[in-house]
This record gives sequence, C-alpha cells and structure tokens, in this order.
Amino acid sequence: MEKSFFDVFPKLNLDKKSSELFEQVTVCKVSATKSRDFVRVSIVSDYLIPKETIYKVEKEIKRQFFDKHPVTVKLYESFHLSEQYTPENLMREYESSILLELREYSPVEYNIFKMADLSYPKENQILITAEDTVLARSKSQELLRILEKIIVERCGLKAECLMEYKEKKTGRHKEEDDIMISRQIREITLRAFGKAGAAAEEASEEMESGAAGRAEGAGEGSSTNAGAIGGTPEKPAEQGKGTVSKGVGEKRPFEKRSFGKREDRGDFRRAIKKSDNPDVIYGRDFEDEVMPMEDIMGEMEVTVKGKIIREDSREIKNERTILMYDITDYTDTMTFKMFVHNDQVAEVKADLKMGAFVKLKGIAAIDAFDKELTIGSVIGIRKIADFTTSRKDLSVRKRVELHCHTKMSDMDGVSEAKDIVKRAYQWGHPAIAITDHGVVQAFPDANHVWEDLWKAEKAKRKEAGDPNPDKQDFFKIIYGMEAYLVDDLQELVVNEQGQDFTHDFVVFDIETTGFSPVSNRIIEIGAVKVVNGEIADKFSTFVNPQVPIPYHIEKLTGINDSMVMDAPVIEEVLPQFMEFCKDAVMVAHNASFDMSFIKENVMRQQLNKTFTYADTLGIARVLFPNQAKHTLDAVCKTMGISLENHHRAVDDAGATAEIFVKMIPLLKEQGVTNLKQVNEWGASSKEIVKRLPSYHAIILAENNVGRENLYRLVSASHLDYYSKRPRVPKSFLMKHREGLILGSACEAGELYRALLEDKPEAEIARLVNFYDYLEIQPLGNNEFMIESERVPSINSMEDIRNINRRIVELGEEYGKPVVATCDVHFLDPEDEVYRRIIMAGKGFEDADNQAPLYLRTTEEMLAEFEYLGSDKAEEVVITNTNKIADRIDVMAPVRPDKCPPVIPDSDKTLTDICYRRAHELYGDELPKIVEERLEKELHSIISNGFAVMYIIAQKLVWKSVEDGYLVGSRGSVGSSLVAFMAGITEVNSLAAHYRCPKCRYYDFDAPEIKENAGISGCDLPDKICPRCGEPLMKDGFDIPFETFLGFKGDKEPDIDLN
Repeated sequence: MEKSFFDVFPKLNLDKKSSELFEQVTVCKVSATKSRDFVRVSIVSDYLIPKETIYKVEKEIKRQFFDKHPVTVKLYESFHLSEQYTPENLMREYESSILLELREYSPVEYNIFKMADLSYPKENQILITAEDTVLARSKSQELLRILEKIIVERCGLKAECLMEYKEKKTGRHKEEDDIMISRQIREITLRAFGKAGAAAEEASEEMESGAAGRAEGAGEGSSTNAGAIGGTPEKPAEQGKGTVSKGVGEKRPFEKRSFGKREDRGDFRRAIKKSDNPDVIYGRDFEDEVMPMEDIMGEMEVTVKGKIIREDSREIKNERTILMYDITDYTDTMTFKMFVHNDQVAEVKADLKMGAFVKLKGIAAIDAFDKELTIGSVIGIRKIADFTTSRKDLSVRKRVELHCHTKMSDMDGVSEAKDIVKRAYQWGHPAIAITDHGVVQAFPDANHVWEDLWKAEKAKRKEAGDPNPDKQDFFKIIYGMEAYLVDDLQELVVNEQGQDFTHDFVVFDIETTGFSPVSNRIIEIGAVKVVNGEIADKFSTFVNPQVPIPYHIEKLTGINDSMVMDAPVIEEVLPQFMEFCKDAVMVAHNASFDMSFIKENVMRQQLNKTFTYADTLGIARVLFPNQAKHTLDAVCKTMGISLENHHRAVDDAGATAEIFVKMIPLLKEQGVTNLKQVNEWGASSKEIVKRLPSYHAIILAENNVGRENLYRLVSASHLDYYSKRPRVPKSFLMKHREGLILGSACEAGELYRALLEDKPEAEIARLVNFYDYLEIQPLGNNEFMIESERVPSINSMEDIRNINRRIVELGEEYGKPVVATCDVHFLDPEDEVYRRIIMAGKGFEDADNQAPLYLRTTEEMLAEFEYLGSDKAEEVVITNTNKIADRIDVMAPVRPDKCPPVIPDSDKTLTDICYRRAHELYGDELPKIVEERLEKELHSIISNGFAVMYIIAQKLVWKSVEDGYLVGSRGSVGSSLVAFMAGITEVNSLAAHYRCPKCRYYDFDAPEIKENAGISGCDLPDKICPRCGEPLMKDGFDIPFETFLGFKGDKEPDIDLN
C-alpha cells in the first residue's frame, strides 16, 4: 500500500526546499536486508528531484533515525513525468544530477560523459559524442547502460542513447588542464610526504625525550606564534599515529576497575610527576592515541591534545586548590580540572601556562558543579610541540585583496582592521583594501598600523643608504567601502513620447517558467486595454512553453503542464497580443521583468516593434512613500482593490489596470498630466530611492579627490537616503565619481544578479559598462545559493563556476579587468565560529553553514580558480588586482593639516590682547613666571595654527558680556594662561599667589604659599597689600598648560563656552 513520504517518516526534519519537493512524494515500498544494515526505500514523484537532494535526504534519514546504528539508507526514485519532457528537456534539467550520480559510481564514466557533447538528432534519441580514446571506447557500453537505466527506467522516457567519437582535444586549454592536473598530483605527493613526516615526528615526540619534542617545534613548518598570526590546526583525525591500546581511534568507555582506590587521602601527598620523562608536567607518562574533542560525547577515558587558552584557580579547604584550564584542539574546547595541594600549585603553573601546548589523559564526565562535560581525574599531562601550522604566502608574485570587511561592518565582519593590515603586510602583499558596509570608520585604525609599519620601513631604508625613502612604493592601504547602490537612473516611463493620459494603455501581466527571458518561457498572458481612463477590452491566453513547468512555479501559479499542453505556442500568441496592443502604452507592475520577456520574444520573431511602457510599482513607490511594501497585493490593499487568484496573469492584469486607472487622478493632483512629467516628478523624489532595491558595489578611492567624494557618498547615504541601510543613488554617485574606482562586488551585486536572472544582453552590457572592474569570488562564498529557493538557476557548484566564467568572458568582451576577491569577513578559517554566533543572533537559520570568507594567500586563491586555466587564474588573482592597486595613491584617510578658519593677523591680535591684560594685572614689568608661561603657550598656540580658535572664542565671550550675558569656560581651557588673559576663562592657571588690583603688587613666594604648597589661591589666608594697604586678591589654581594642549602643545583645542 502506497503512503505519502511524510506519513512513512513523520518526524523527519528537512530543509524547506527538500520538504516542499518531498511533500508530493509517494513511498511504494520499504525493505531491509536480513542483517538490517541496509534499508531500501522506493519512492515515486510526479516531478524531477535533483540527485543532490536525494543524497541529502538519505543522509538525514540515517542521521535522524539510525545515527547509532551501522545502517545504510538508499532511496530508489522513479518519476511519472508529463508529456512536456523530451530527452532534450530532461537533459537540460537533469544533466547535473546524472553527472553527480556518475561521479559516485565511477570517475571514468563521469569524465567521459562530462567531456562529451550532447545532441538530439531525432525526437527520441540522445547522441553522446565523446573524445576518441581507448578508455572511452572500452567504457562506452557501460555508460550507455547507465544512461538508459536513468532515462528510460527511472524517468519513464522512450529514448535511445547512442555513442560516437570525436578527435581528442588539443591546444592551449588542454595544456592548461594538463598543468592543472600535474599541480594537483604534485600537491597530493607533498601532502603524502608531509603526513609521513608528521607521523614520524609524532612518534619521535612520544618515544624520545623532551629535547626531541622541542626540536620538532623549532623545525620547518612549525610556528611558535601561530595563534597570533593565524594558526590552522592539523585535522585531529590525522594527529597521532602511534601505537594505541584497545584499537586505533576507538573511543574507550569509562572503566572504573582500571583506576583502583585513590592514593591521596588524608595527609599523604603524591608527587606531581611520576615519570622520568622531562616532558611530563603532571602525573604519569602515557602513549595513548589522541582523539578529537568533538568526538567526546559522554563519560569515557580520553586522551586529547590542545592549546591552553584560559587558566583559573580557586583555593578550597584542606589546603588544596582547584586548577581549571580551558584547552582547545580547534575542533572543540573543553575544561580540565586538577586538585593539587597549595604548596604544589606553583610547580604545576610553571609549565601549564596560557598558550602552552599539552597532551592530556583523563576521564571525561559531567562535572557535578558546572554541569558541563569536563575532563577530571587527570592521569597525566605532557608538553608537546605547537601542532598548528601557520598559513604563509610563499608565492613570488603576490595578490591584492580588494574586498575586505572589518568589525566596522556592523554585525557582519569579526576581525580588527589592524590584524588584517598586519597579516597582509606580513604575507608580503603590496596592498589591501578596507571595504566595510556603507561606512569608513575603520580607516583611522588601519592608517595607524600603516604609519607604524612605514616608520620601521623608513628607518631600514635610511640605514641601507636611501636618504629620501618614497612611501609610494611601500605597502599601501586602499580606502573604500561596499556601498548599497540604488539604480535610480531607470525611468518610471521608458521611451516616453510625450503621451498624455488620454492615450490608449494596455495593462498586462505574464506568468513564466522562471526569471530569465533567455532561458525561460511565457506560460500565460493576461491584458486589459484602458481607453480614456476606462477599461475597454481584455486579452487572456495560456501559452505552451514546450518545456516542463518547474514544481515551484506550479506551486506559485497553480498552472501545470496539463493546462498548457493544448495551448498555442508563443509564435502564435505574440502576434495576436501585439495586434491587441497596437500603439498603446504598455503598463505593468514591475514592468522591467514583464517587458524583458516580451522584448526577447519580439526579437526572436523579428517583429520589429518598439515600446513605451510605464511601471506601476515605481509610481506606487513615489505616491505612497511611507508604505513598507509595494508588491501588487500591498498596493491593491492600499487602494482598496480586490485581488483574487494572485499570480495568475489575467487576474493580476485586471488588478493592475484598476490600480493604474485610480493612479491617474492622483498623478494629476501632483500636477502630472503626461508621461514625460511622470519621469520628472519621480526623479525629484528622495523617497523613491529609499524604496528601490539596493545592490552591493565596491567603491575605492583612487586619490585624495576620490577620498573626499567617498566621504560625500557616505554622508549623503546616511543623512538623505537612509532606509534600513545607507543607500547611494547612482545619480548622486555620477555627480561625484571623480577619483573613484567602481567594482561589481559579490553575488549581491547588480551584475551577478542580472546574470542569475539571465537578463537581456543589452541590460548586461549597460551594467558592465557602468563598472571599472568586475569581481569573481571563490565557489564556497556562493555555495549557499544551491540550497536557496530564491536562486532556482543555481543547482550545483558547476553552475557557480559557469557564472564566474561568464563574468570573465564579459571582462574580455568589454575590456574590463576581472579580479578575484575573498570578500573577507574573518581572518582565518577557524574564526568562522565568531561570525556563526553573530549570524545565529540575527536569526539566520543557516548560521552554522558559514561561507569560507577568510583572507586567502596567493596560492590558495590560484587553487580556487584553477578551473579557469592557469594563465587566466594568475591574471584574475595576481595581475589584475595589482593593476587596480597600482592606480591608487598612498594617502592618509584625513588631511594632515589642521585646516583652521582664517582671521587676518589673529596671531598678532592674540599676543597683543594677552600682554595688554597681563600688564593690567601684574604691572609694566611682568613677573618672570608670567612672562615665561605666556611665551611658552603663545609659541605652541601660534605655531600649531590655533590662534584663530582663541580669537573666535574671545570675540564670542566679549560680545556676550557686552550684551549682558554671563558667559565663560571652566573646562580644560582653564589650564591655559593665554585663555585667561584673553578673557575666555575666569580661571587663572598660574601657581597660587597674591596680587593687588590697585597698585599691581604681586607675591608668588609668600611664606603662606610655601607652607601650603599646591594649594589653590582661593584657599590662601587673607592678606593686606604691603604697598597700598588694600586687601590682596588670592589668585591662581596651579594647573599645567599640558592639561589643555598636551605635552607637545599640538593637541586639538576644545573650548567649551557656557
């Protein structure tokens, strides 16, 4: 009896895409072998299911139902496909699945089929043309047998598979492939020898003395500071090749009988070490094999090795101390605890320090206090060498990273700018770009590091005999950002001819098999004609696409293959539709999508038709700027229009027509009476920019003009165009493009999205021409698209390779350099865990599947792009990235000069004011302390260009006092005697002293002052002037000038007026 798949596996949890595919799957039979170690599940589906999804579901069934049992689960699928499936249609959709299955079955048949050409000489024939080799001829019958089994038996098509042969490929690309293969062989050989060497060193470490272990640590390939510069651990499965008890690599269960009674009860104190091996830190020596920490699941005896990353201790009763350490092997991190006597703590801590690498044997169990899996009952601890390997860039020619995020990419990047800059410099890269999302806040940090590096390099060059080192040929920081670019250059009405609203309009909608006008087909057209502002006629028809309708499209639209099988093809429908439209203005919701299909099919049929078309989506964004969404159903709700059977062309067209008719009077209220005015009205609106979709784009500052323009973009994007994110309109960018270099960015960039949606060549050309360079990234960066429902055109890694190949071709065709970037979000591969935590906190369901967005070496990037051929890989990774970097000047993120305002003769004016006031207070002959203090302060203030700041403050204060306002400053400016003399502050910063306001007598050395050294003048005892008998003023607060402008007198003045 057949049952639905989720009736058979009701508790199976699958990802959304797989769940939707398997909702309509029926299970015909479930069987198992007598030994119950192999389960067969026969399933039937009316829709094709990619083989990759089948494999994934097999693994999930195994993981969720048979995780602790040695059971293999195998799904045997068969398909009941519609009549739309021909051999050619099937291969177009299912070829990647066949390749995946062949690769699992045999690499030989896989390579023969992958390199072969497919053609369809007759309706039910598939001709495979393979390279003529002995291997191909010997395996051809087996390949044909497999293909017929898949196509005929599984998919139910009546098809004959034939094989013929072509001459073996030669030429440059073949040579590059051979080079690539030879490199892979060499790399495999090196890895093999490397592992053998590592095994020998491990054995040596465990068999010989500590000196041998230290020698291993000093050997080539090890690094004592790998953690500081990005250590990458060896895989734990490859660690430790020595002899082990109870089987190699087995997890040993906890055996209480093997430990006996505790030996340290009462006052008996056991020795810290029970071995003569100098590498033993604690307990006894041991030779057990290491296991990865990630494999430790419960109570068991374990042997692990790792790096100590945290230490803590807590004294307890009976003169004992708990020592607690966190240790990581980079697969997981665990705590181990030891109980030692207080007088032994120092001896243990001497070797167990932060950063130490140790091998540890003990019992893993749930700690009674922490309730966490912890290693206790420690049997032994040994010193070992650093087992991490430092990533180094050993390439002769180095790459440049042009797409790099720091912590300033809010809730996205995780690395410090200074660490990234130091790493790039350490690897010998000639430059590195800082391109955070929409901001430039990391620039100062990056520049501070650069200044330190240049200072050291400058000293070296001078020592080497270069009297004037040139920083332009030194390592450089490229200042830029990843902007959220909005294409506001597209008009609300395209190709307008001045038509007014009395003109005829055809409001239409189409349904299609996908997003690409080139690769996908129209399956329904619905249209409504509007004459004089009223609905006058309708047009509706299905269209036979002559290809199967994908499952997700059927689910969205409700249109299946049986509904379109007897419908006319587009070659019949389109002329009828054009006759219905005649010279009317076309109107659609998101018109660029619908019109791209119409224009593509008009071009194919050579109908020689031009269109004027308007977009109700764009008009709605301007009319209703405060509305969150402007989808068809959202706009219908706002305007009170009924929308039934959404995503059916005829119903959507009717609703859009009602929207357009109601929009006309609203536009007239805005003074818009024709289509030309619609564009002018829309172009003046900032609100439309806030509602348009945004795309990522890299913007690099080429020189100081570009740097200033970059800052203009940042300011405008935050102040004028911010909506959820800081947006940069293309129109604003074009006004300030001087000195800027534009890159097409990542998969969220405009060009990449256009390629995914298979936009027309004219649109692709427009986008390519807009950018200065094009960008491609490693396959892993975009692997998430394979699982995403939003990207139906990407179903395998080969699809991602093809997108990158297409971008390279576009670069060659349009003369644009193509660069390979990492899109760095963290420094080293193991740092992905930090971003994983951030993504999980933001609610991403796939946070655990982090893309490898780490900074790669030149060799790593060359390996990533080997599929382009050796020469092209070198071009995109090294040559072109350096060409971009060479165009960019070495510069500081801010101007080094102070740029103060200018008031003529402000230096002289300030000096005159100060000395005039000083003579008024202290007489014609100034005390030495006053004169020296004024000279010192005025020199610092004037030489650093700050005199004008004092004059501005002086003018404000004097004017305020003149107008009757009480004003002054008691901030840090109170430490400046010049500020006091200029009347900016009431605080006299000199040492405590007496002065007479009448005869100008002063005393800085009175006994009362010496007895109270450091006192403020206001706290001095009262005193009478010995000259004139007037009460003396008690003045001076004894504040050093450095409080205000620093020890060098060059600190920026901050004059706060109250």
